[in-house]
Amino acid sequence: MTSPQLLDARTTETSPDSPATGRAARRKHHSSMARKRSLAARYLGYVGYFVGAGLISGAVVHHPLDPDRYTRIAVYGALVFLAATILNEFVLTRERPGLPRMLLVIGASLLLSFGIGMLSGGLQHFDDFPARGAVLVPAGLVVSFVAYVIKDADTPTRRIFSLVGLAVLVTAALAFLGLREVAASMESTPGGGHSHGTAEEPAADDHAPATAPASPAVPTSGASPTAKPTPSATAHNDGHAH
Repeated sequence: MTSPQLLDARTTETSPDSPATGRAARRKHHSSMARKRSLAARYLGYVGYFVGAGLISGAVVHHPLDPDRYTRIAVYGALVFLAATILNEFVLTRERPGLPRMLLVIGASLLLSFGIGMLSGGLQHFDDFPARGAVLVPAGLVVSFVAYVIKDADTPTRRIFSLVGLAVLVTAALAFLGLREVAASMESTPGGGHSHGTAEEPAADDHAPATAPASPAVPTSGASPTAKPTPSATAHNDGHAH
């Protein structure tokens, strides 16, 4: 092998990465830098998940107390959760899905937010609303599992009917039966729960008069001598008090 050939072979062996490898490394570096710069966005995305689910959980549990107010709170929570989903799933991701997948993820995210809200709200306020919590907890468990499987791109939808799905369904059924019994026992015990300011005023004592009766006029030592004694006083003057 001639000297030029040896020099060419040595240059080939010690050459840096190929252009394709260099471009991949640069893309990885730029992606890493972008993720570092998007710390605030990623923080807002995760906070949005929890804030949205928290608003929904409170609204779902307290809805019967003030339907108009808590319907608005549920809508606000759903919008916050949806904004966090768009930020995390479409803005900060490296691979943006197509429109069909995007719509599916948005719908599943809304369903997931209500499932988490039902589960967390039912658990948190079970002592306050036992009968409602006994329904919300198992329903939220099933809804959140189904929504998560639909939303997760790495999980086939048929996994809803897998052994894990069956376990979730059995757990929800047992939770419903158990919590319903607990709720029935709590409702039969007076003094449970709290009213969030909507309880009626305590009923007045049936034996107590609504208004104090006017006290009869009792003659004092300085009363006029012209005052006539009552008939009961004149009729019974034998020393017995009536």
